[in-house]
Amino acid sequence: MNREPVHQEDTVTQPDAIKRAAFLRRAAALGLIAAAVPTAAGAAVAEQGQRPSGRAGRGLTYRGIFYDTGTAYGPGPLSREVWTESLMRTDMRAIDKGLRCNAVTVSGADLDRLESASREALRRGLQVTLQPRLFDHPQAEILAHLARTARLAERLRTSHHSEVILAVGCEYVLFAPGIVPGATFLDRIRYLIEGQFDHPAMMRRLDTLIREAVAVAREHFHGRITYGAAADLEEVDWNLFDIVGLDYYTYFRDPAEHTRKLAPFRRWGKPVMILEFGCCTFRGAAENGGDGWSVVDWDRPVPEVTADVVRDEREQAEHLANMLGVFEREGFLGASVYGFIATDSPHSPVPRFDLDVASFSVVKVIRRDHADPASPYHWEPKQSFFAVARHNRTARGH
Repeated sequence: MNREPVHQEDTVTQPDAIKRAAFLRRAAALGLIAAAVPTAAGAAVAEQGQRPSGRAGRGLTYRGIFYDTGTAYGPGPLSREVWTESLMRTDMRAIDKGLRCNAVTVSGADLDRLESASREALRRGLQVTLQPRLFDHPQAEILAHLARTARLAERLRTSHHSEVILAVGCEYVLFAPGIVPGATFLDRIRYLIEGQFDHPAMMRRLDTLIREAVAVAREHFHGRITYGAAADLEEVDWNLFDIVGLDYYTYFRDPAEHTRKLAPFRRWGKPVMILEFGCCTFRGAAENGGDGWSVVDWDRPVPEVTADVVRDEREQAEHLANMLGVFEREGFLGASVYGFIATDSPHSPVPRFDLDVASFSVVKVIRRDHADPASPYHWEPKQSFFAVARHNRTARGH
């Protein structure tokens, strides 16, 4: 997933931004990351020649977008400080009527926000994937929060006609303490970059937490479940899930390379959903993948763009359209653009304060007071908004 800013009090101050991409590149070079090798049961499906659900060539079933209601990073404020029912309904109308999505991933920490946004989406006939996000909290708290979210998801599933899917978590290696050392996700990434770690042991600890999360979800929710795995980092036993779920920020100049990269995930004989994909809004952002947020120094009193980047809405728009085409050809169950809105990354006509260049969202936020996260705001569509809308209209035939 993309990395939202972490407030200074939530992490150790560092002279340079720690980049998840740097770890991934190094780990891949060292051979530490395997391509999600399936267990014997998963491999048997491929060996027997059975066709996995969502095979290539049939197009996407769910064309969606990620909607953040406010993520909890440690003890700090939610990533979305300004929230009203009116703002949420405006956003959902734009997702439905403007973007022509037929699905939405509703994510966050506050159960009331999750419920109201999900009910509005379901009222509009959208498929909902519900994903709790309680990052940098103890595992026991993460699992307790998941249980409450699972009960909510079950109430939503039984009271509406559209499908509700539960994503039990997101990239636990980075966002859940206890798998690798570190109090915050930036600390954990730093350890992975600099430390001498035992990769098999790390994957065993990940597997233990995932199995606990699956047990909690199955106890309280009776629909289909998945998990938001870092496609280039985490090894997951997808036999535990109904759907293979991927956060996919890999970049290739040749789109055909994605087929090769994604092929191992088909071997489980399960539908595949891309829970996140996208890029930021500057020249070169597509190749930067999920690391685009790091062009901003978030620790300054008023965050500033410190990298030498040029705002480029066209690059973001073209990348999203290209990737949607890839996923359509792969015939996956669904793909969700990351994301609709980033209220903590407002646009400014002053380039060094234009935090929207580090935003993955398809709308740009314009605050009344740029420096105040609690300021009233409005949003305007970016070129990527219209690119996604065009794709969805064409794909859905209207």
